[in-house]
Formats: sequence, C-alpha cells, structure tokens
Amino acid sequence: MSVPVLPNKAARHIFLARHGLAERPSGAGKGADLKGVIDELGFVQLDSVNTFARAHDLILWSRRQQFRPKALQHLLHRDRQVFEHWTHDAATIPIESFAHWRLRFARDAVRMEQRWKEWRRGDFVAKIDDVLRQISDDGCCTSGQVGTDESRGSGGWWDWHPSKTALEYLWRSGQLSVVRRDGFTKVYDLTERVIPAEHLNSRHDPHDTIDWCCSGALDRLGFATSGELAAFWDHVTPAEAKAWCATALADRRITEVDVEGVDGKLRRSFAWPDLMDEPIAPPVPRIRILSPFDPALRDRKRAERLFGFHYRIEIFVPAPKRQYGYYVFPVMEGDRLMGRIDMKREDGELAVRAFWSEAGVRMGAGRVAALCKELERAASFGGCGNLTFAEDWIRASH
Repeated sequence: MSVPVLPNKAARHIFLARHGLAERPSGAGKGADLKGVIDELGFVQLDSVNTFARAHDLILWSRRQQFRPKALQHLLHRDRQVFEHWTHDAATIPIESFAHWRLRFARDAVRMEQRWKEWRRGDFVAKIDDVLRQISDDGCCTSGQVGTDESRGSGGWWDWHPSKTALEYLWRSGQLSVVRRDGFTKVYDLTERVIPAEHLNSRHDPHDTIDWCCSGALDRLGFATSGELAAFWDHVTPAEAKAWCATALADRRITEVDVEGVDGKLRRSFAWPDLMDEPIAPPVPRIRILSPFDPALRDRKRAERLFGFHYRIEIFVPAPKRQYGYYVFPVMEGDRLMGRIDMKREDGELAVRAFWSEAGVRMGAGRVAALCKELERAASFGGCGNLTFAEDWIRASH
C-alpha cells in the first residue's frame, strides 16, 4: 500500500496549530486559560536569559498577549496546577503529568549516582541525608543555604560543592520539589509538602508511562519519527520509542506518512490515522516575536526542514564571529518564519538594533508597520516605556 504524502504547507499548518501558533493570541492568559495553553504544549521551557523577557514568559505571551509573568507564578506556587522539573531542560509541566515523571526520577537517580561522582567535586552522596534533614527540620531552602561550611569553588555548574550537588540530585530524583522561585532562584522543599496528594500518590508502571510519552508527543507534534518522539520529553529512550512505533503500527493505532519538507524532500514519519483528514485552517496572518526556546523551534533541524529557517543561538559564540547577535529573536508571520530581530531592554526602553528578513520576504511599508505594531505590544509587555530603533535597522539576511 502506498504511503500518503503530507504537503509542506499542510504540514506547517498542522505543526503550528498543534503548537498554539495558528490562532490569534487572545484569551485571558491566566488561570484556567493559561493552564490550558501549557496542557496543549505539554511543557514550557524555563530559561534565565532576560535580555527582553525570560523564555517561558515570551513563549506564553506569544500565544496569549494578555499574559503577564505573575500568572505563571500563581499556577506554580499558589494553585499547584503545574510543577517544575526536567524534560530536555528545566521546564514547567502540568501537574497531571507528575506521576509519569517517576520513571524519569528513577532513571535520573541511577545516571547521577554513576556519573556525578566523576563530574562533581567531593562525595555528594555523603551529604544527601544532611540536606534532607535540614529541609525536613528547618523548612524550604535555596542552594545557597546548604553546605555553608563547604568550599564554593568556581561557582560554575561543573564545580558545585557537595551539598549543592546533593540538593540538585534530590530534586532530579523526585525527593525534593521546587516550591517557588525567588527571582529566578529555585526554593526547594520536600516533595510531599509541595505536590498535591492526588498526584503525589498516583503511580504508573513503566509500560504505561512509555505509552503516555509517545502518544502525548505524537499528539503535540502531529507527525514524527520515533527519534522525534523520544526527544520530545527526553523521557524515554530511542529504543523504547522505536519499539512503541513498531507495535502501534502493527496494531494500526498509527500510520505512516511522507512529510514534504520546504525543499520538496520527503521524510517518512508516523501519525495518527486521521491526520490526513483533519481540517486545518491556515494560521492567522499576523506577526509574532518568538522566544529562541519556543516549542515550535526547539528541534532546530525540524524547523529548518519545515520552514527553511536556519537558527542558532549565538550566546557562546565570540562576538566577532557572530552572524547576527548575542540573543536574536525569531519572527513569524502566518505560516512562515520571516526573519529575526536583535532587541534588548535598556534603561526602561526597548532598543531595536536590527531586523534581518529571510530570503524572499519583501519588507514593504505594510509589513514594516505590522512589525512595528508587534514591537509596540512587546515593549508594553516588557515594561518598556519607549521603543527606539537603530539607524538602518531593517536589513537583508546574511
């Protein structure tokens, strides 16, 4: 039987719809509405870089422009509707997923016990009981409040003192949870004092969690290879995802499709059987400024295949070798990535240094006006009282 072809335009529309980027970014942006956005995405990556707005806040604002950062903090700290843990990086995750993280807790504990003894200074395992006892007796704490008598080393991630390593180990293995953040500093407490009982006491066997991970990833990606399913949560192994695909395909739970890239090349993928019949409207033709960590861009290779958009963060690239800038934001218009913008919050202003349009994108007066309107909205969101532009800020891509 021939494998159906999913045309590139349809693939982009499906992908953007699954990532909350097809509709207008309206909605309350708080409470149940905000929780629904996080449920739809599966998780929202957290990041500390704050040249304009932190990644998680910009991800949510791109989908709900009434969103303000305090609303996410309420979901996490006050309402316990989400929790913090690890996917491919630190993330905010719906609380209903907590029981499925127990597989991650167990696997991370084994990995850390085996590898961190070589990577970190000192014997962190010997400090685990001390850290647990401190938090149990004295209450929640930060990494700066444990091991105060220990050498601090360089302070880099590779040189944590033993008690800080033990604290991180206890969080990654599920014995501690983040109760809140002070600024961007994590505050930890015993998991049983943070996670609501109905989720704390729920359990799933590994087979159910693997099925949940692969099914949930396919729901959110629309179409994927087994490797892309494994990488979505970074929760199951590539071998487990491959086995799940083989079984689901044999059981006719999923089907194969050939997804057309922007260059016309086909990529064999898996999808739910009704994908080709799914009515998908094109995304609204508006401009959005995205976080470099946006879920639609997290898989850089996938974004390049679907949209022809090559993007790399250049934070760690020496300034003279940067192609664009230190922290450049992708810009989307409708169903295509139209360019990238270098902007920064400085002294209460949003300073726009440069915008580079992608090949084939003509920056006429109407498109420039639409981009400036989005920048005005971004300035308001970022608490900037003014918007400034460098001379000749609109440029063609390198």
